Amino acid sequence: MAKQISKRAARKYKARQRIPAWPFILGFVLLMAALFLIPPKEPSGTPPDEYSSIPAEVNYPAPELALENLNGGTEALANYRGKVVLVNNWATWCPPCKAELPTLVAYYNEHAVDGFVIIGIEAGESANQVAPFAEQYQITYPIWLDPDHLSGRAFNNQSLPNSYVIDRTGTIRLAWTGQISRTMLEKYVTPLIAE
Repeated sequence: MAKQISKRAARKYKARQRIPAWPFILGFVLLMAALFLIPPKEPSGTPPDEYSSIPAEVNYPAPELALENLNGGTEALANYRGKVVLVNNWATWCPPCKAELPTLVAYYNEHAVDGFVIIGIEAGESANQVAPFAEQYQITYPIWLDPDHLSGRAFNNQSLPNSYVIDRTGTIRLAWTGQISRTMLEKYVTPLIAE
């Protein structure tokens, strides 16, 4: 009989020690809900364009590339040796390409007198499609047409937009994939122009 009482007492004791799981589950669910409802904190002091598109610093020869310009003539990268050249691969249908155009045009207009040129290489459309677009966006730098996507293969980058900065000796020094900001141009390209 004493054995039976002790087993019964042990079960009652264990039952009292057992804590129900539902408060922990409810607490976990509430914590997760709170984490999803709290908006993420913006990085302080860093404007979005500071971290959106940072170039890779590289050092290799520019490819041999010759394409047709908007006027029907052929131009080659080699003809721009002695200048700092930003090659910008873009398309009229590409939203980030369109968004960066005013920045590129303004930067080019300010630095063209310093031996700087932007070559905009349009990926795939005809002169009849690109010319009105260039006029609408007031693009003042040279535009080349690339219906066969030779530039994407030459630079080994099919993403749009993408840009490469070639120094005065014909060496690629910077490579970007994504939209370029004014801050990034000033921080990375302006020193190359000053060299």
